Amino acid sequence: MTGRVVAVVGPTAAGKSDLGVALAQALGGEVVNADSMQLYRGMDIGTAKLTADEQHGVPHHLLDVWDVRVTATAAAYQQLCRATLGDLMSRGVTPVVVGGSGLYVRAALDAMDFPGTDPALRAELEAELAVGGPGALHARLASLDPEAAARMQPSNGRRIVRALEVVLLTGRMPGKMTSYEMHVPTVYIGLDRPDLADRVATRVDRMWAQGLLDEVAGLDGLREGVTASRALGYAQALAQLDGTLDEPTAKQQTVTATRRFVRRQRAWFRRDPRVRWLDPDRDLCTQVHEVLLPTD
Repeated sequence: MTGRVVAVVGPTAAGKSDLGVALAQALGGEVVNADSMQLYRGMDIGTAKLTADEQHGVPHHLLDVWDVRVTATAAAYQQLCRATLGDLMSRGVTPVVVGGSGLYVRAALDAMDFPGTDPALRAELEAELAVGGPGALHARLASLDPEAAARMQPSNGRRIVRALEVVLLTGRMPGKMTSYEMHVPTVYIGLDRPDLADRVATRVDRMWAQGLLDEVAGLDGLREGVTASRALGYAQALAQLDGTLDEPTAKQQTVTATRRFVRRQRAWFRRDPRVRWLDPDRDLCTQVHEVLLPTD
């Protein structure tokens, strides 16, 4: 596998983390995180980070990188991940990139460039968002770039602010990402399961049982984090701590939001023709061997 990356992708709760560890053990590789929320320090239970025991001695990179106040971006992750991949590959170590954040995976592994940013313009747009809400900004974006506006929900203020910033700086948003030109040679392995709806519900119950509320209560600065405070489970736990949601409602809202996210992840990764999907009813090790070491 020298000179290639192995990427394990797919929706939440499919078992990607455990498969990534097994692959790294088999290949003498190391795991590189591609879950946007696992980049945050202290966000462990709600993101299902593997414990030290569950990592089985396999080195893991890009976990616990950012403070929860930091706003995550694919561009920032791209720099971090490519530096990590370069280091591992220069040492002859196979990187096993594991995660379900589709844009982050592509940012690291594909030939993608991200438009720059302008702090003053961003601050101005965020001030407009705070005063007038996302609707007015979405209408403004639609007048400048109708195609870009059509690709995002009118209620997603953060994405609209970023899109407006790019349009105002460059004249237009980049088009849909339909080109799959690789930045580094990569073998994509997809893991999905038909019972994810049930697995998500079980995971959410486990998050609360393991102490998610205590974790959230102890995360200094979480409420200030534009990205971290909206993470699945964390937003609902904050609402429960504030008394605006009771526990059953907080858990059910987390389940519903996570299942919705799973559908978006499936749609994203299923569009990528490079992904070799494993059959969860067959032995995974045998299938991985067939993908990595084809007989023809």
